[in-house]
Amino acid sequence: MDGTEREVPLAGRVAVRPYSPADLDAVIGIYHSAIRETAAADYMPAQIEAWSQVDRVTWAAGRQAGCCWVAWIDGEAAGFADLEPCGHLDMLYVRPAHGRQGVARALIQAVEATATAHGVSTLQTEASLTARPFFEAAGFRVVVEETVKRNGQSFRRYRMRKDGF
Repeated sequence: MDGTEREVPLAGRVAVRPYSPADLDAVIGIYHSAIRETAAADYMPAQIEAWSQVDRVTWAAGRQAGCCWVAWIDGEAAGFADLEPCGHLDMLYVRPAHGRQGVARALIQAVEATATAHGVSTLQTEASLTARPFFEAAGFRVVVEETVKRNGQSFRRYRMRKDGF
């Protein structure tokens, strides 16, 4: 998955296109706001702080290592998703102001189209407590619940999988 895929036309106001290095600040902003606002209902403040830490150099490299898609609404970056070549959906985050507007669904459609084009028929992800209901509605199933550590904090999450989309 080389990231050269073109913009994916979708119904409504959401447009999804491949990540560009110029999008780095926007995707970091989406990540921070999604964790600090949306996920704050499900996690403690210390967990939120640990989870939201970002190393810009690592992030810049990570967005280009796989296939990253950015969703836009009216010229504003509204969400992003990272798909690794093996079918691992590493990240999917939506800016809280654009929640429940079809952004995550549009990103999943772009991810599935890209995976299919590259011969991948199974997607895997690790979903937070906050994201699990969305992924279940999108056809993913829980494989296992697990607890992981990040920056000294323990987090409960779900390994999820979607076959044949």
